[in-house]
Amino acid sequence: MKKELIHAVILIITIILAFIYPKTSLVNFELQISAFLIIILYLTKKFLSQTNPSSRLIESVIFTFIIISIIEGTGGVKSAFFFLTYFLIFSLALLLEPIISVTTSLTLIIFYLLNSPSNQSFSQFLPIISLAFITPFALFLGQEHIKNQKLKLKNQKIKEDTFLFLTLIIKNYLKTIKEAVENFVGDHQLEIIKKSASRLEKLVDKYEKSLG
Repeated sequence: MKKELIHAVILIITIILAFIYPKTSLVNFELQISAFLIIILYLTKKFLSQTNPSSRLIESVIFTFIIISIIEGTGGVKSAFFFLTYFLIFSLALLLEPIISVTTSLTLIIFYLLNSPSNQSFSQFLPIISLAFITPFALFLGQEHIKNQKLKLKNQKIKEDTFLFLTLIIKNYLKTIKEAVENFVGDHQLEIIKKSASRLEKLVDKYEKSLG
């Protein structure tokens, strides 16, 4: 829960800065700031693993800042790029924790409402209202993504354990066959070799079928 809270606070601060940024003189350095963020993103992908939580957080912060800045700089709710907000909410639910989609949507709704003129018609508020409706879908998608990741890791662990177990059994069978060959004096050892080879073959076939 502590991690989710930290991520939520960081993204809320990012959204606040993205709303303020187009209204300051820093907007004159938009090209330089964008280039700087792209360099950070490149270095993050180069030196940090994609599964690293820090890498996903940095990506989320950069994407959030760039998308909100573009929307605010091109008309806010009336911007032709407002649809990017939907992609942002879904992306954050996948990159970070699912609950982040809720905190992000609430923050965006509050700031868009605060920045909207008082004489706006209901139809002009629809894009803002739509954020509340897509959030449950983003939350569900994020939760399903986590479930699939956990299931994938569980299956991988089972396969690794099975492979280790089979390796030990195969080694025992090979050891039995080797001893029978080294001490071969007649039909008794030959029977041991045949049985061990047959059991080993069945074991390998069973393992191959379980992988398929």
